[in-house]
Amino acid sequence: MKHLTTILLGSLTGAGLFLFPSLVLAESVAQSMDLSGHWVGFLALGLFTVAYVFVVLEEVLELRKSKPMMVAAALIWVAIALVYKDRGLSSVAQAAIRHDVLDYGELLLFLIVSIAYINAMEERRVFDSLRAWLVNKGLSYRQLFWVTGILAFFISSVSNNMTTAMLMCAVVMAVGKDNAKFVGVSCVNTVVAANAGGAFCPFGDITTLMVWQKGVIEFWTFFKLFVPSVVNFLIPAALMHFAVPKEQPASIRARTATRRGAKRIVVLFLMTVLTAVLFQNNLQLPAAVGMMAGLTYLQMFGYFLHITHQDEPELGVDPLYGDDNAEPDDSGSLRFDIFHHLARMEWDTLLFFYGVVLCVGGINFIGYLHHLSGFLYGELGATPANVLVGVISALIDNIPVMFAILAMHPEMSEGQWLLVTLTAGVGGSLLSVGSAAGVALMGQAKGIYTFMTHLKWAPVIALGYLSSIGVHFLMNGGLF
Repeated sequence: MKHLTTILLGSLTGAGLFLFPSLVLAESVAQSMDLSGHWVGFLALGLFTVAYVFVVLEEVLELRKSKPMMVAAALIWVAIALVYKDRGLSSVAQAAIRHDVLDYGELLLFLIVSIAYINAMEERRVFDSLRAWLVNKGLSYRQLFWVTGILAFFISSVSNNMTTAMLMCAVVMAVGKDNAKFVGVSCVNTVVAANAGGAFCPFGDITTLMVWQKGVIEFWTFFKLFVPSVVNFLIPAALMHFAVPKEQPASIRARTATRRGAKRIVVLFLMTVLTAVLFQNNLQLPAAVGMMAGLTYLQMFGYFLHITHQDEPELGVDPLYGDDNAEPDDSGSLRFDIFHHLARMEWDTLLFFYGVVLCVGGINFIGYLHHLSGFLYGELGATPANVLVGVISALIDNIPVMFAILAMHPEMSEGQWLLVTLTAGVGGSLLSVGSAAGVALMGQAKGIYTFMTHLKWAPVIALGYLSSIGVHFLMNGGLF
């Protein structure tokens, strides 16, 4: 991954570290020590395990997941630094952690822009308008089951799966609140669809984004996973279809109008995506730089909305979706503010991601991932290992799993890299706790969509999972 100079260079050593990171990294790899049998290695594994237990118990302890993971990251690297300093190799550990921090920084900038656009569209009521349109269509339960699933599949290819799933769940809850059976099976369908949709596009999931930004797979190559992703969604949906009630829900009328500039912000987001692709593929610049360039589109449009401001019409509060989160100006009217959308980032998730990157980076630097890679991709074999990755992703968040694989960087064909991208993306659908979408919907449809509700459909979801892998081998066999 390309590295960016981020601070002023104060010495020749500092200059070499930032201007020639690949050389420094190569030196660090050459001089790094295998500490997997050292007390530091055991301490690192213990810290990471304890931190992850706290992450799993987040709802019970009411402790945000970023806190234990960031503490573990700091302690792991302090332990590593002490050992390397004692042996006169501080520069080696320093180069390694700088590499991880720069990797995280690039992903952070990318995600900040993407989330800023999603928040802006939400504030302009793009998603509220879509929900109201669906509610007003007067669809049957079975029609709504398919419409919400298909929309979740395609929207999650450019938005994160949690936002997409919650959007569709709001529609399901509004229309079918009196039919728990419909809500339960539709939530399962939504989770599967949202995870499948994020697997074939670099913008759909953080794991897919990481693979693209690492330069392992070209942007357009990811779309070879489109048909396997469709199969992953369609097979469980087709079998769950028969469990959806044939009834017609009571008619509901909802009214939500978009705010000024909503459609233009959607167009600007698409232009930003194209800019990021152009930067990465044609200019060989980091995609994050293209995304930051795209953020200026939103900034300038925000300025245009500001100087041409007219008081927004009184849209009222939609009883289906609750109050609005827009910020009024001093006069009490609503104005578009880009910095308000930046402030509304999901910082807990972003900081959790930081902790994961540094924890896994530290464990990799200690030497554990080298041994794990030798077992998984040497003794076990690439295909069984990559299929297993999906199963692991149902139990452990797919972000640390994929970051670990990228840190190992096993020698694999393009077909195998696409396979692990697919399995890491859709494997989380096997359990409700396997993805952010599932966890979010358990809170949104509390008591209706539960762990056991999802587990009931695990066999058909697993059938879709295995079928998508088979279709990938069938369609993309030339890439293996």
